[in-house]
Amino acid sequence: MKENPPVPTPPVILGIDDLRPLPRATRIARTSSEGIQLLQEHHDTFIDELWLDHDLGGDDSILPVVTLMEEAAFNARPFRIGTVFVHSANPIGAETVVRSLARWSYRVRRATA
Repeated sequence: MKENPPVPTPPVILGIDDLRPLPRATRIARTSSEGIQLLQEHHDTFIDELWLDHDLGGDDSILPVVTLMEEAAFNARPFRIGTVFVHSANPIGAETVVRSLARWSYRVRRATA
């Protein structure tokens, strides 16, 4: 009897952005607190791509999410992410995110969404 080949799992592409639709994302969080929850739900999952916007509306920013990722790496349990893409219209904020995450060995780059 012939066995069926394994079904490939679809990529996990997460986005944290208050406005952009991010059509490739499998899930989107619109605030930093939703983003933290989303990442915590995926801590034991390989995330193929994580898209981050710096400014999330009002006084909210991506920095609480970045702090969560830094703390995970500090505690030797970094999130397993293929690439983190930072796609912010705020160049100083975006560069801060890139530098912070690269320091903890996340593969991160600037991108346009």
